[in-house]
Amino acid sequence: MSTVNSQQTDYISPAQTMTPAERQWQQLWQDIEEAGGRYQYIQQQMLQHGFIVERKPIDNMTAKERERYKKSLKKEAAEEKSLKKQAWQAYKAQHIVYLGRHIYWSDDTSMDKWDVKDASNRLIENKLPLISKHTQLAEAVNLTVPQLKGLCYQRDVATNIPYTHFTINKRNGTPRHIWSPIPRLKFVQRWILENILNNLMTHGAAHGFVRGKSIVTNAAVHSNSALLIKLDVKDFFPSVHWRRVKGVFRHAGYPEKIAILLALLCTESPRQVVQQNGTTYYVALSDRALPQGAPTSPALTNIVCLNLDRRLTGLADKVGLRYSRYADDLTFSLPVSSTSAENNVQANVQANVQPADHNQLIGQLLGSVQKILREEGFTLNNDKTRVIRTGNQHNVTGMVINGEGVPRVPRHIKRMLRAALHNLASGQPLREDETLETLSGYASWIASAEQELGQNYLAKIDTLREQAKVVETKSSAESTSLLNE
Repeated sequence: MSTVNSQQTDYISPAQTMTPAERQWQQLWQDIEEAGGRYQYIQQQMLQHGFIVERKPIDNMTAKERERYKKSLKKEAAEEKSLKKQAWQAYKAQHIVYLGRHIYWSDDTSMDKWDVKDASNRLIENKLPLISKHTQLAEAVNLTVPQLKGLCYQRDVATNIPYTHFTINKRNGTPRHIWSPIPRLKFVQRWILENILNNLMTHGAAHGFVRGKSIVTNAAVHSNSALLIKLDVKDFFPSVHWRRVKGVFRHAGYPEKIAILLALLCTESPRQVVQQNGTTYYVALSDRALPQGAPTSPALTNIVCLNLDRRLTGLADKVGLRYSRYADDLTFSLPVSSTSAENNVQANVQANVQPADHNQLIGQLLGSVQKILREEGFTLNNDKTRVIRTGNQHNVTGMVINGEGVPRVPRHIKRMLRAALHNLASGQPLREDETLETLSGYASWIASAEQELGQNYLAKIDTLREQAKVVETKSSAESTSLLNE
């Protein structure tokens, strides 16, 4: 089994977080397992403490003997009932038992009839952790069994959930809901990402959140285009519900039960925050899906979209286009030197399509993309469809790709950054919406495409940051000196 990544140190070990009651139930369950099971443990305890009453015929007993005999039987039954209750509590503390409404669970793992053929071999081939029991999963992600169950449990209405909710505004001003996992869950999700998801196959057309790829590599696919078609998938993360995520882990080779737990750890129901009588309630609006804010969500969408990317790549190749996907952004482009797209369309129609008029190609493409998306469980966001022809600026994932050569950061961004740094160096303040952190972000963006220029900007920002620290230290010292006078 894989060990916990040494870089993930934001969560302490189970032994330190286990409550006294949890330790008690854990020890009791160990005793039960050593005895051979709950029934055997109960019988063992009954014998050891002298609770078992020898059965006798009552016909020849006196009234007093019969009364004493009945009392001893009642005591035996009471002790057996108490032991059964304790054994059940210990069982529940070390097993999943129930995960909430609409989620089927059985602790019986003796038969997994939906298992993938040669599942264990598939795990080994993909270099994935060999996990077949919930206790192994809990140990791998540094949780106790009750903690694991708590993170997976589905509550339709809850006063406490393992996510923090906040919103950020989109470009159009509408709020984007972010659900950020609490540290304990984030640790688990990072473990799943590093040890499982990063080892699973994605398509070459996927550029978002893929090692070695970026907005620059995504934009570079479409350099020197005569036609650019930019599409957006509606409600991308919410479209991937937990059963689809379970399918990812099943296909990777994990047993049904482990796949269920992994899927629940990576998903959460979209929720409405309701205030009532001073209490905050989180009300589930639909089935569990990928939350925007979880570190596992981008990688899972790339894996789920493997077949989608295959089909869209095939569609693009058929009509002479290029295709790439960055998260929910789909981009198709017609190379300047290509005429195959028009030729393929003309094969099915009598009229000629002029190089400057790609309307039929666009219509055919959009119809096919919508059909493929629908069949793969997604929906096209028609409001964000953009068709950009020759003579206009071609912009893909924020990078300008007109003509040949590497993608470039838009000129107005460079001008803005250059002016802001000049103003700071001249002693002038930044604008209200500018900070050294945001300027550093712009410089890193430039460095991703134009490394030398971007690194020069980053060096200037570091110099300005150090100068600001010196000024702040000097000002603080002067203030202290005045107070001491």
